[in-house]
Order: sequence, then C-alpha cells, then structure tokens
Amino acid sequence: MIAALGVFAGVISGLFGVGGGIIFVPALTLILGRHQLQAEATSLAAIVPVAIVGSWRQHREGLVRWKTAAIIGVASIGGVLAGAEVATSLSNKALERAFGIFLVAASIQLGWKAWRAREAAPVAEPELP
Repeated sequence: MIAALGVFAGVISGLFGVGGGIIFVPALTLILGRHQLQAEATSLAAIVPVAIVGSWRQHREGLVRWKTAAIIGVASIGGVLAGAEVATSLSNKALERAFGIFLVAASIQLGWKAWRAREAAPVAEPELP
C-alpha cells in the first residue's frame, strides 16, 4: 500500500508539479491511519527523492530556474523551522483542521486561476472546409 502511494504521488507530482504533501499527508492520515503530525513529517522526508528526480527531469527540458529555486529553498528554511515548531505545539485535531483549510484554499485558488484563464483566452473558431 505504501509503495502504491509512492507511485501515485510520483505520477501526480510529475504531471501537475504539486508537492507530494498534497497527496502524501491525506493518504497517510485517511488510508494508513497516521496522526497528522506524523504524516506531515513523513511527507517532508518522502518528498526529497521526488523533488530530486522531478527537478532533474525538468532540468533536462530546460525548465528549472536554479537561481529562483535556490533563493526559495534558502528562504524557506526559517519558515519550515517556525512552521514545525507551531505544528508540534498544536493538537492533532487543530492541525488536521488547519491542513484541511489549507487544501480547500489551495483548491479554490487553483480553480479560480483556471476559470479566469479560460475567460481570458480567445475562443478559437472552427475552421471551415
């Protein structure tokens, strides 16, 4: 089951570029019954090989902006330390709720962006024979 989760998360990460946490954390909590904090910590460790392979593959296509990635990565160190400190201070239920709110907000944002892009795109007229 865990290996299947890894394969599924890898496909979704490669296809959509989403972090494995969007797949790993819900699966680890809902399917495998892990506590939220344990699922989040496991997800952080599991995403390392996914990120390495995914970024290497996208680098071959010339898509990775390494300077931007380095700045984001270094800047996020303080944030991840602070976030982990807050996460360990919350109850499991509070952390689950906060993560759920985050997922809903991310879904709304992505849906809104897709909707706006669809409205802004010109409609292609069918070619006549």
